[in-house]
Amino acid sequence: MTERQFSVVICVYTEERWEDILAAVSSVRAQSLPALETLLVVDHNERLRARLTREFEEHAASGEVRVFANAGPRGLSAGRNTAIAVARGEFVAFLDDDAVAERDWLRHFAEGYDDPRVMAVGGRTLPAWASGRRPAWFPEEFDWIVGCTYRGLPPGRVEVRNVLGGNASFRTSAFDAAGGFATGIGRDGDKRPLGCEETELCIRLSTALPDAVLLIDDRSVIHHRVPPARERFGYFRTRAYAEGLSKALVARSVGSGKGLESERRYTSRVLPAGVARGVRDAVLGRAGGAGRAGAIVTGVAVAAGGYLLGTVRALRGGVTFSVAPIERAGSARAGEEDEAA
Repeated sequence: MTERQFSVVICVYTEERWEDILAAVSSVRAQSLPALETLLVVDHNERLRARLTREFEEHAASGEVRVFANAGPRGLSAGRNTAIAVARGEFVAFLDDDAVAERDWLRHFAEGYDDPRVMAVGGRTLPAWASGRRPAWFPEEFDWIVGCTYRGLPPGRVEVRNVLGGNASFRTSAFDAAGGFATGIGRDGDKRPLGCEETELCIRLSTALPDAVLLIDDRSVIHHRVPPARERFGYFRTRAYAEGLSKALVARSVGSGKGLESERRYTSRVLPAGVARGVRDAVLGRAGGAGRAGAIVTGVAVAAGGYLLGTVRALRGGVTFSVAPIERAGSARAGEEDEAA
């Protein structure tokens, strides 16, 4: 395997995560396969952008860490698109601003690209619970609620329909073929816990490049912080409902066949098995068994409700999103934009 060059993208939006952001950047700088650059994209927060620019001033000249303002509408998707446009690496990797990557994260990503058909490689995201341990009622089948890898995904390095956005990489050329992340689907800070923008992108990529292969390699590990507010059942319900809304938008874009392909197996096989385990644990007197079974049933119900409402809104034209082509800058222009950001 030849040495591969990765641009690592970390999208940020609030100073409340200052220590998390610094930890994320440090984990990238400690990679066994060094990143070509780390791109910090600040989502319409001038104070945070200025503070990060000062913090990484000594690394800006070498291009090791570069700070940009989100050039598009507020939200995660536009922030990622801003980074893709200026990335200088052959590959772009995305890391959440409240996560840290293990030392061989990028190296395992790179190994997946030995096959030239591979357009994306994702990894495994483990929850770092603020309380120190998983809430007894919280089912592993719903770890996607907190942005983590969930029970039901196959182990090892396997082909998948889509990677998960907070721990993923793409060939930069994939965005030339398929365009960037759709705006109007992804997160906008903590205000709207929608998602699925990476699902929509991956399906669109597979349509644009029918021979494309997308992988998950569970050796590419990051640890994602789960704050106390997201350990609560209220957040669980809200996020599950929002997922249903998001899935309706994806289905509108790519059709329900592709848009719900993985979800059908998940709801017909993975979740019933999770309910059965919860009931069994409850019968055996194990803590949290009944709660986990109930949470799975509730999660399915509210997600289905969100999907139905999202479908009605989509049919009425009340919810829209857009996909724009990525106009990538050359390395010289990228450096100039960095200074101007």
